[in-house]
Amino acid sequence: MNKLQDWKERLKKGHMLSVICVLLIIVVALGIILYKKQQEYRQTSENSYNMAFYELVDYVQNVETYLAKSLISSTSEHGAETLTNLWREANLAQSYLARLPIESQELENTEKFLNQVSDYSYSLSRKNIYNEDLTEEDLNNLKELHSYSVELSNTLNQLSDDLNSGRFSWGELTKKETVAFAQQVDNISKESFSNLEENFHEYSGLIYDGAFSEHLTNSEKKGLTGDDIEEDRAKQIAEDFIGRDKVKEISNLGFSENATIPVYDFSITNQEDKTINISISKKGGHVVYFNANREVNSEIISQEEADEKGKEYLESKGFKEMKETYYLKQEGIVTINYAATQNNVVMYPDLIKVKVALDNGEVLGIETTGYLNNHTIRDVSKVNITREEAKKSLNKDLDIQSEGLAVIPTEWQTEILCYEFKGKVEDREFLVYINADNGREEDILIITNTPNGTLTM
Repeated sequence: MNKLQDWKERLKKGHMLSVICVLLIIVVALGIILYKKQQEYRQTSENSYNMAFYELVDYVQNVETYLAKSLISSTSEHGAETLTNLWREANLAQSYLARLPIESQELENTEKFLNQVSDYSYSLSRKNIYNEDLTEEDLNNLKELHSYSVELSNTLNQLSDDLNSGRFSWGELTKKETVAFAQQVDNISKESFSNLEENFHEYSGLIYDGAFSEHLTNSEKKGLTGDDIEEDRAKQIAEDFIGRDKVKEISNLGFSENATIPVYDFSITNQEDKTINISISKKGGHVVYFNANREVNSEIISQEEADEKGKEYLESKGFKEMKETYYLKQEGIVTINYAATQNNVVMYPDLIKVKVALDNGEVLGIETTGYLNNHTIRDVSKVNITREEAKKSLNKDLDIQSEGLAVIPTEWQTEILCYEFKGKVEDREFLVYINADNGREEDILIITNTPNGTLTM
């Protein structure tokens, strides 16, 4: 009997040993798989960064080439073509620079330089298109930009050699403990990037007039005023904005650090057990977004009433002198774009979106990103042509229905003060923007009226 019991005990021990061995094998296998996956991910990232860097090198070389060509171009037609190509290459260089694992502050001046080349070349190309000769000052500015582009190109070529020889790798730059790009590469590469930034200082004073001035390339959020706040303060602001008597429960959803505007996110349950999401900016404690979805089964109030409800709501929250522009209706809710105004000039960059329920006029959401990015007091005094002079640039068949002044944004992150003319040609509605400084036609939009809203394209 004892022998039988002893045999069972040995069997159990052997079974446990087998289980432990199998588990160890599984753990080791999983470790190997994870390690290989991590290595593959690192290699993929390294290849992606390499590709972006080499593209950057090529496009910066093209920038230098087109800047050199722009200095000797003798006709406005060829000058416009050269400067347009320069604008394109500088934009592409910016795009690939942004893909590298480098904190923006490390190469802030290089980004600024590429922005300047892009905006300035576009500004000068417009001169050429209108058969205006470049001034001596224009050519001197191009000469200075070209001098730095040579330095930039040489430095990037040196870094390319360092990368090819293995003297630094992009993997070093993605470590969590990275505090500065210059500290993560070897001495030669560090000196190269350091020189790249230092060489810029003698050119950083370059200022040019015209439609694309330096301050507009600044990444500062003009409407995002105030000091940084902590999460607890953001929570209080969220509750106050919704109304403390309406808040049943509030939960922290974390901090969105990499958003366009870094925000604290919260989820609020109101007294009706409906969920409201709201985001408060870390800088200044501004409401960036709030949304309270609910079903809207009827449309009782008119679009005009909804416009007024939205405007009254914005005014109660401190957004004064807002004007409704375009809207879109979906499932009983209308989303209205409101633009800030200054001395009756419409500021289209300063947009706030407001959601209004068409059953009772309740505001169900707002989004203030455009306003917080751009809102500031502008100089709207540079009106060098009269409204009647601006009309001379219009198509003679345009039947004008309304007119006024407006600041419009451009795809190059700039702003232009224009006369805005709304009118019809046959059955189609148009918005035509004439530069209030020089009378040039800046943009034309087609207004599309649908059962669900008024849109532009």
